[in-house]
Amino acid sequence: MKLALISGDGLPVSGLLTIFRNVVEAELPNDTLDLPVVADLGFSWRPDKRNFFPRGREDAGYPSWMDVSTAVPLGTARDELEHALTSIRGAVARADSLDDRERTELRRLVQSIAEPYEDYFAKWFEEHDVDWVCAVNMTLSDAVPVTLALHRAAARRWPADASGGVLFWDHDLFGSYSVYEEGARVYPSKPNQFTPLPGSHPCHRWAVVSPGLAAEAAEYPTGLSATTVPNVLPALGSGELEKRHDAFREQHGLSPDRPLLLVPVRVFQVKGVEISVRMFAEIKRTCAARNLPAPYLLVFGSLDEDPPYAAQVVSLARDLNVRDDVVFLDGVPLSSHQDTALRWHLDEVDLLRLCRAGGGAVLFTPNTADVESVGLGPALAAIAEVPCAVTEYACFEDIYGVQSGCVKITETVELVVPAERLVSLMVRNSEGDPAVREILRRDREQVLRSFDPQPWKELLREITGVAGVAEVTEIAEIAEGERRIEGHRDLSARTT
Repeated sequence: MKLALISGDGLPVSGLLTIFRNVVEAELPNDTLDLPVVADLGFSWRPDKRNFFPRGREDAGYPSWMDVSTAVPLGTARDELEHALTSIRGAVARADSLDDRERTELRRLVQSIAEPYEDYFAKWFEEHDVDWVCAVNMTLSDAVPVTLALHRAAARRWPADASGGVLFWDHDLFGSYSVYEEGARVYPSKPNQFTPLPGSHPCHRWAVVSPGLAAEAAEYPTGLSATTVPNVLPALGSGELEKRHDAFREQHGLSPDRPLLLVPVRVFQVKGVEISVRMFAEIKRTCAARNLPAPYLLVFGSLDEDPPYAAQVVSLARDLNVRDDVVFLDGVPLSSHQDTALRWHLDEVDLLRLCRAGGGAVLFTPNTADVESVGLGPALAAIAEVPCAVTEYACFEDIYGVQSGCVKITETVELVVPAERLVSLMVRNSEGDPAVREILRRDREQVLRSFDPQPWKELLREITGVAGVAEVTEIAEIAEGERRIEGHRDLSARTT
């Protein structure tokens, strides 16, 4: 099967693209994919990510199996396109209040952008002889014209009696993703006449990542049902650290005697990085009082995505006198690699391995309860079997269970108690305390149940028409899959 990826998220460092990587890498041993997977990551239609338009970062470090498009289908100046798409998104969000003239103008503007993208997608599908497209987060209204273009191009490529099509794969939907900018909701709370939905053509399939999103999708005005397909987590393996890990620590001045705290989120307003920084400051105070080595804080996201918010976070770190121990990784790549200056950029898996080896932990602190449909931070901590601290958010217990061993941050002003609890867990875990190890083992088993890879395997088997794909249904069988994938990842890291 020739697979294509179209991402509406606009960044190569988002959690949803790492999940797609995990899906592909878990499937590689089965030889069902015709490589490379061709991808358009949305830079040309997400100029609101100003510092990534139109082609993304030059040093993004994509996996060897991915071929990323650099096309700019609409030759409009960045400022003009940014204004047009931002205007469209804002108008779609307040569609119920538009008058007839405004609706007519909105349709005209949408059409002017949709036409060139329809031609681009149609030619791209033909050039690469694409069988299926995985369209990630294209249901939200960040780029209505491009979603409309995808619907039209797909209908041209796959008529009703043809095999193949588009798998719409949503990690966020309208009602459950409450992002505000300048006091206004970025997305409508439900679909409207301007938001193309999966189900407008027989070639569409629809998958969402949680039962909560499936319940929301069931209320949408479309005849297509959304299937719940849980996220697939990476395989960490159990091997020793390698030269790239040592080189990474050296280039960032990270002492191997000090633990690493990971913040696996983008530096974006709703992700609550400022809470992690405050928690880190309290953790440092706790460690000093106990005469323990102070940890480092490694934040995954790029400071270029949301510069005003990033400036606030950096300023806070300075005010709390922790800036020297905070490393902003400027976007964790999909695959570990060295840049032209021979500096290592480690992916999520390698960073988790470093965290585990040094007795670290994970902080996951969204500052808004209703913007996470899953929240991957606690899952990453669980597969690494390290402690995790989390703020309260709506779907946490649905995914991680009521018995989760995560340290709960219930009050973001008073962080002394959760900081002390997390430090105690880190120390006891490093010392091999049986009670703590049992808690972390239990959390890992819960996560492996919640993030069962089998639905993705079945979905790929169905759309490829390939029978007999190996099933992984028991926790005890995970280790063999990790061994195979880790071998592939090590080869990729050595050859990049």
